[in-house]
Amino acid sequence: MCKSSSLELHIFKESKEVEEGIMTCECDRWYPIIDTIPHMLPDDLRKEEEDKAFLENWKEKIPKKVLEEGKPFKLQA
Repeated sequence: MCKSSSLELHIFKESKEVEEGIMTCECDRWYPIIDTIPHMLPDDLRKEEEDKAFLENWKEKIPKKVLEEGKPFKLQA
């Protein structure tokens, strides 16, 4: 996990609460919010297939830097 205490919130879908989005850190690490639940697992417990599917699904709204340089997984090389 990132040692920074500052996360930036990117909301993709919301009603009364954030339903879908990501939290990003200055170290390029990102954490998805899926069905209102923030997934803030350490890198070794995250599932690459799930994370990449999330990135693919929301790629139009995700910051380019996350898609290209995000940790632990990125969409583009």
